[in-house]
Amino acid sequence: MALQWIVADQPDKDKVNVLIDQLKVPRLIASVLINRGIETLGEARNFFRPDWNDLYDPFLICDMAEAVDRIEKALETGERIFIYGDYDVDGITATSMLTLFFQQLGAPVSFFIPNRMREGYGLSSHGIQQASQMGAKLLISVDCGITGIEEVKQARALGIDTIISDHHEPGKGMPDAVAILDPKRKDCAYPFKELAGVGVAFKLIQGISRRLNLDEETYRQYVDLVALGSTADIVPLIDENRVLVQKGLERINQLDRVGIRALVESSGLTHKIIGTGQVVFVLAPRINAVGRLGNAERAVKLLITESVQQSKNIASVLEIENQNRKDIDEETFLDALSLVKSECDLEKERAVVLAKDGWHSGVIGIVASRVVEQVYRPTIMIAIENGIGKGSARSIPNFDIYSALKACGEHLLGFGGHRYAAGMTIEPGKIDAFREAFQKVAQETVSDEALIQKVYIDAEISLSEITEKVVRILNRFAPFGPQNMRPVFLSRQLDVVGTPRIVGKNHLKFKVRQNGQVFDAIGFDLGDLLYRLTPGESNLDMVYVIEENHYMNTTRVQLRVKDLR
Repeated sequence: MALQWIVADQPDKDKVNVLIDQLKVPRLIASVLINRGIETLGEARNFFRPDWNDLYDPFLICDMAEAVDRIEKALETGERIFIYGDYDVDGITATSMLTLFFQQLGAPVSFFIPNRMREGYGLSSHGIQQASQMGAKLLISVDCGITGIEEVKQARALGIDTIISDHHEPGKGMPDAVAILDPKRKDCAYPFKELAGVGVAFKLIQGISRRLNLDEETYRQYVDLVALGSTADIVPLIDENRVLVQKGLERINQLDRVGIRALVESSGLTHKIIGTGQVVFVLAPRINAVGRLGNAERAVKLLITESVQQSKNIASVLEIENQNRKDIDEETFLDALSLVKSECDLEKERAVVLAKDGWHSGVIGIVASRVVEQVYRPTIMIAIENGIGKGSARSIPNFDIYSALKACGEHLLGFGGHRYAAGMTIEPGKIDAFREAFQKVAQETVSDEALIQKVYIDAEISLSEITEKVVRILNRFAPFGPQNMRPVFLSRQLDVVGTPRIVGKNHLKFKVRQNGQVFDAIGFDLGDLLYRLTPGESNLDMVYVIEENHYMNTTRVQLRVKDLR
């Protein structure tokens, strides 16, 4: 699929000159910063040096005072606290964090993660019964619960108070809980709405720590778990999330937590710097795998254990589960592409809805994301199991898939999520009617322009501008993620040096030269573009990001290609 190149406008020269003078940075860096809304010395300092003091007061979250009051009472009376999580990395890290925090305070605490296959997402009747059987008087949900109206009623009837800690969009009504912590509540004035589930839970332990006058390290020590869950949940890495993820990655790289150390070792990342890319593509899939294919509580045990041997044992299980998951992924993905070819008319249809008996509901979210990359349309995949369709929805920019599901809600048993990703359940007999309704919504709201995949370019530069100082400063733009992606550059009329080749699984490897400057270039999964490389001619335009490749105790600048012409 051809990408549309969109180069950022040249920023105001006077603003650029002021920033160059204040920061003593190259013009290229100043231009990129200004185009990202960073125009003053103070804003640059906040960007490059995220600080604990940049975090907001946790009591600005609606109901935080009520939540802390109820927890304080539980701590004083020795009530058992029951942490109810979710089976993805966000929910697993939030569950682990709260469990460790309450253990640290000496409170009796238990945790529960629902089984994806049996119970599905969110609060469940079975989970509430578990809390009652354990003698819990207070249930705290993390990364779920905002739509659990009936389950909170059930808990109340069993003498259990509930605190909801969530970050998903509320439904029509809200549970009758003691407190509902969710920045996306319409009546919540919290200044930052994009915390992950683990981020909201972190604000809760920050609030408890403040109320009890505990040392700040009491809650800060868990920021590695916050970084893991927030990065895996693909939340915008701006504002408060930037502080939490940057501080958390520092802790992850110290490998102080035995479970994280075991995971890093088993996944082959020993002696490597762990950034957001390593979390998203290496660590998070392994944590997710046990929840997708079995019992996610094993991942919680990995993150809360202090036993080196137990952590290694669990990490090895995660490794095996992740390989199994990848095998199922690939089979399902090929199956999905076959269905797209036989059932979809991509010339006319603006969305893809696929359904099949026998698909594993634990992997369809991952596969839906891969289908979106392939067809660049909002995609829903529905696995039909035991007479119920379980669906995962993934979107493209400028299409709110949660709102689209809401518009088709009459056909669904239930749904939840946010703008770019959501889940749903449906009776198999209603799938055709739902598909028709969803396609209608997409037809009305997805423009021709929205179906053109775009690459946004921060600046057009010559290779001579890639200096050691520029690379060093670009590295400090990290952590990278949504709304703070690694800067993208365009260089024109490059020479291809030597013979380009395909390495690994369809990766393109070659060298480029301009005015005597030579750089290694690699295009992951871009082997099909080999024909665009003509050695000896200064005719290559290339879009890329600048990275450092660490290999065999040497570090070299490498240009990671996004597109070629």
